[in-house]
Amino acid sequence: MNTYAKLITRLQPNGRHLLQQHQKQSLPSVVSSIRKASSSGTLEYDTPKAYKLHMLDQGPNTHVSCNREEGLDFYKKMQVVRRMEASANNMYKSKLIRGFCHLYSGQEAVCVGMKASMDKNDSLITAYRAHGWTYMMGVSVTGILAELTGKKTGCAEGRGGSMHMYAPNFYGGNGIVGAQVPLGAGVAFAHKYRGESNVCIALYGDGAANQGQVFEAFNMAKLWSLPCIFVCENNGYGMGTSTERASANPNFYTRCEYIPGIWVDGMDILAVREATRFARDWCTSGKGPMIMEMATYRYFGHSMSDPGTSYRTREEIQDVRKSRDPITSFREKLIQANLATDEEFKNIDNEVKKIIEDAENHAQNDPELHVDELYSHVYSNPPAGFKIRGCDNFTFKDKSK
Repeated sequence: MNTYAKLITRLQPNGRHLLQQHQKQSLPSVVSSIRKASSSGTLEYDTPKAYKLHMLDQGPNTHVSCNREEGLDFYKKMQVVRRMEASANNMYKSKLIRGFCHLYSGQEAVCVGMKASMDKNDSLITAYRAHGWTYMMGVSVTGILAELTGKKTGCAEGRGGSMHMYAPNFYGGNGIVGAQVPLGAGVAFAHKYRGESNVCIALYGDGAANQGQVFEAFNMAKLWSLPCIFVCENNGYGMGTSTERASANPNFYTRCEYIPGIWVDGMDILAVREATRFARDWCTSGKGPMIMEMATYRYFGHSMSDPGTSYRTREEIQDVRKSRDPITSFREKLIQANLATDEEFKNIDNEVKKIIEDAENHAQNDPELHVDELYSHVYSNPPAGFKIRGCDNFTFKDKSK
């Protein structure tokens, strides 16, 4: 984690004063560059502190930009993820969603920014905090909320729930800590084997970064020069343990001595997009894998069973919301660049609210799968009349799917 993140996540007695000092020092340069660009019809500014490099002579472009159409699109997508997770939070508390449920609120700039630099045929696999990525990989809000409530129109027909959602080129949501990383290396191997100019992005959290299988995947990816981008979404805490307490080296982008790495300000969506473009170009040019560390933050606890305040203060969470929130900060940049107005953002917010409300109503009223569907999708392409045994020798079901 960089100095700024540490100031926020570890406020010492004088930490608030230091944080305010940092904000005063860094804000004017960004604001002035935005003002200068306002006449060009684009939002552009310099991000000299958005990246740190490991084993790289050059990194992503520190001058980032987007036009009005892109900016409003990014804002809307981040708002959809934020409000969708708020809906999931409410439905879980109402016992409409059961089991495990890990929310992505606060980390929206990572999934929206990275997807903006991906090719449609690139692959992605992530951990169990998967709702935001599921949406960005093509599943509708209705498909996600219906899946969370275990309904038949869910993206996995209600079978997978929070941690097991899938879409074309999206290999889930995975419930085993770190296990998706070697799978991602395998998907990258498939791209290379087929001669495809695509990458696989394998995401994991800071809590999984010390898993042995992660380093085994690094080793094989380097040996075979696989087009794989390993992304550590560092939100500061692995469950309830801070990165400083859990990791001897909390600089996850430097963890491998033979794979280059980039630390990225994961709360700046344009910096995320630019860094992902750089990493993708690196991997598709035959240079092998790359590691990215996205410095981000989650507002909720590790899961719905975790209030998230026993190992950090409410004041810390509010400080991040006020000073680093990826949605409000991006909105302010677009307004300062004269690319959008408050009224336009209100209209987008109302549109997003309607999308979430409609999806929530559908998820609550959609029927559940019939119990006989327990026998479906056990075998691939079973012949007509194929019988599947139940839980005893007297129960068999004919299934053709």
